[in-house]
Amino acid sequence: MYIRPARPEDMDRIMEICDAARSFMRKNGNHTQWINGYPSRQQMNQDRQNGNSYVWAEIDSQGDEILRGVFTFILGEDPTYTVIEGGTWRNAEPYGTIHRMGSDGTRSGFFRQALQFCLEQTDNVRIDTHADNLTMQHLAEREGFLRCGTIYVADGTPRIAYHYVK
Repeated sequence: MYIRPARPEDMDRIMEICDAARSFMRKNGNHTQWINGYPSRQQMNQDRQNGNSYVWAEIDSQGDEILRGVFTFILGEDPTYTVIEGGTWRNAEPYGTIHRMGSDGTRSGFFRQALQFCLEQTDNVRIDTHADNLTMQHLAEREGFLRCGTIYVADGTPRIAYHYVK
């Protein structure tokens, strides 16, 4: 398994992965995150065009590449992280943020490998998730992220904010 930048020809598979992740959320009690078509093809394509979209892939026994996961990683300040309630960030150093992470559910180890990729870019990584997304909370905490407080996304809804410092 490896991570590489997303390409234009990946978009159909990326949206299939988003659908699989959305289905997993619903089956596991998370009915309020990734709703109303989020993330949209337009958003995922914009992430790709900005150079922030990455895929997790493998080569099958026939030599074909199969995409298993997708995430967005943005270096620099995230406006939604300016205000944090009920806590504080671990430091004020430059950071990267993981967004729109999902897999097709067929392989394990995606979160860990994505985090390692991000830590090659920066020593500080932030992520947020919905209170109903127990899977993401578990993965973040298992990999060493610390819960720092609550942030609010553009539509005003709260998210649990995490910070990893290398």
